[in-house]
This record gives sequence, structure tokens and C-alpha cells, in this order.
Amino acid sequence: MNRIGKLHQNKLPLIMGILNATPDSFSDGGRYLDSGKAIEHAIRMAAEGADIIDIGGESTRPGALPVNAGEQLARSLPIITALRAALPDILISIDTTLADVAEAALVAGVDIINDISAGINDPAMFNIAARHRCPIVLMHMQGQPETMQDNPHYRHVVQEVCDYLTARAKCALQAGIARENILFDPGIGFGKRRQDNLDLLAHLDTLVALGYPVLLGTSRKRFMGALCDETEAQNLLGATVATTALGVDAGVKILRVHDVRENKQAAIVAYAIGVRKHETP
Repeated sequence: MNRIGKLHQNKLPLIMGILNATPDSFSDGGRYLDSGKAIEHAIRMAAEGADIIDIGGESTRPGALPVNAGEQLARSLPIITALRAALPDILISIDTTLADVAEAALVAGVDIINDISAGINDPAMFNIAARHRCPIVLMHMQGQPETMQDNPHYRHVVQEVCDYLTARAKCALQAGIARENILFDPGIGFGKRRQDNLDLLAHLDTLVALGYPVLLGTSRKRFMGALCDETEAQNLLGATVATTALGVDAGVKILRVHDVRENKQAAIVAYAIGVRKHETP
């Protein structure tokens, strides 16, 4: 099975390990800005069971400012090149909204584009994905990272997110991206209130039912800290694992997490229970 084949054919949900090559990400900003430390961390995540390593050179935390293509590439390309040489069989994704960054990353060995703007920030993004015939993750976000948490509002958040992602998928298809290469991400924490995040998590099956593979990213998110009366993001492992199990039960295909080993275990157990649930009379 080739690398992309694993994305489409693997029955078990896949674990995407987060690698922030940034100085200001909300949970681990600055820890992996040094390429040597970043590569060591990526190899460690792979050893712990990561199927995908998601590399980003721009923070998308609430309040974050945009980073130009040159700086994103300076942060991420050395890591991509070294990681592809060290781990030739692992899937790598590039977390960016800029087509120039995505194309350079794909040439360097990346397999997947992870675009939090769903192709809106850079209209050339869909053309790049179509030309390289690569998977692309389309995420829902209300606003931009700099301002998205100022005053988000929805009337029916689940339906609005589903409608938005379906519309972006239609645009992607029109640009020549194959249907099997389109993935959805509801954008937990991106322009969402606490109740919006909870509603989306409670109805993940509705998003899954749209027929596109779903990526879920809840790892260490602030709304869970508020629920648990916990201010340190690093202390939200238990909360994250709970959402991983919930996502697997709903049919989510990819879990994007900081803590690979623990979430891998949760995904394996939740999947095994789900199989038994459907087999047991």
C-alpha cells in the first residue's frame, strides 16, 4: 500500500501528530522552532503511532497574525526534507492557507494539504491540489485567526458548518480535485463559542454522513479547559482523549492531536468497541 493508499484504505482511524514550527502556537509555541528538535519530535510521534505528521509554519491560535510564505517555508521546509528522508513511509501534511507554501511543500515530499481557510485565503490553492492530485483538508472557520473569537455567532451551527463545507467541496470539485481527495474538518475552536463546539461534537455523525472523510482537531482546546476549570493546555490530555473516543464512535477518519500515544490507544479501543457493537446481535 502506498502512502496515500493508507489514507483511503486503512480501517482504523488515523492519528495526525501536530508539529508546530512556530514561536507562538497556543500550546507548544517555540518548542519545535529549532529544526533539529522538530525532527526529533516528529520521529518520536511516529514511534508512538502517528500515521500523519502535520507540519505548520504559521500559528492559527486566536489572535495570531498572518505569516508570509517565505517565513513559513523557512520554518517548515528543512523539517519536511529531513523527515521525508528519515521516515519515507509516513504521511506528511502541510498546514497552510498559501498556495506557494503548499506547492513547495508538495515538491519536498508532503502528501496532504491542510487548509484551515478551505481554499478561500488563496484562490490558487485548489489548482495546486488538483494538479498534484493530493488530498486536501477543508476546514470551517468563521473569520480569521486574528479576530475569529471576537464575537462568533450561529443560529444553527451544525447545519451552517455542513452547508459551508459542502459548498467548498463543490468548488474543489469544479477546480478538478477528485472527490476522494477531499476531507472535511468542522474547525473546533475556530470562530466558535463553547456551545458551538459542544453542538458540533454532539453531532459529528451528521458531518460524517455527508460522505467525505472527517478530520477532528480538539487537542488541548480552550473550551475544554473552561469546562474542566483548567487553565494549562498541557493538562487537557484527559479531555482530548474523551473527544477522540467520541469522534471514533461517530465515524471520524483522522484525529489531529499533540499527545499521540494516549490518543492512539483511545482510538484503537473505541474502534474495537464500535466493531463489536455492530457485530453483536
